[in-house]
Amino acid sequence: MEETRHKFRADLKELEEQTLGGLEMVISQLDRALESVSYQDVELAGMVVADDDRIDGRYLEVHQALITLLATQSPVATDLRLISALLHVLKNIERMGDQCVNICKVIPMSGHQPPADQEMVKLILTMGAHAKSLIAQAKRAFCERNVEMARDLVTRDDVIDELNRDCFRLALAIGDDADKREWAMTMMLTARAIERIGDNSVDIGEQVAFVVTGLFREFEDASHPDAHA
Repeated sequence: MEETRHKFRADLKELEEQTLGGLEMVISQLDRALESVSYQDVELAGMVVADDDRIDGRYLEVHQALITLLATQSPVATDLRLISALLHVLKNIERMGDQCVNICKVIPMSGHQPPADQEMVKLILTMGAHAKSLIAQAKRAFCERNVEMARDLVTRDDVIDELNRDCFRLALAIGDDADKREWAMTMMLTARAIERIGDNSVDIGEQVAFVVTGLFREFEDASHPDAHA
C-alpha cells in the first residue's frame, strides 16, 4: 500500500509539472503573437496558429492522465483538490492558447503594411508584456502554493484592463480614414484577447487558493468588478 501511494504521489507530481509546463508554452506563443503584431508578420502568425496543436495535445494528454489517475487510485481530499485544480488550470491554458491564435488570425486581415498607429501598437505590446508577467506569476504562485502571490494577480490584472480601455478610447479617436478605422478594430480584437489571457491567469490564481484552503472563492466578483476580495 505504501509503495502504491508513493507511486501515486510521484505520478501526480509529474502531471503537475507537465500541466504548469503548458504555461511556458503559452508564454512562448504569446511572445511570437506579439512579434507578429509588432511587425505585421503574416508568416509568423501562421506558425503560431499551427503550433496551437502542441498546446491542445498537452491538454488532452495530461487531462486524460489525470482522469485515469483519479479513476484507478483512491486519492485523499488534498489529492482530490490538486487534481481538480490541475484540470481547471489545463482548461485555462488551452483557452490562453486559443487567444494567442485569435490574435494571429487578425494579422492577415490588416495586411503586410497596414495604416498602423504606433501609439496603439505600443499599448498592445505593453498589454502583452503585462500578460506574460501574469502568466509567469500564476505559475510561480501555483508551484509555491502562495495564496498572497495568487491574490496579487487581481491587482496586476487591473493594469491590463486599464490598458484595454485606453486601446478602446484610442480606436474611437483614430480618425475618419476607413482603412485606419478597420485596422484599429482588428487591434481592438487583439487587445480583447490579451485581456482575456489576464483573466485566465487570475483564474489560475483562484485555483491556488483552492488547493491551499480547500475552499473555492472568486477573487473578484464579476458583478462588482471594482470590489476586490
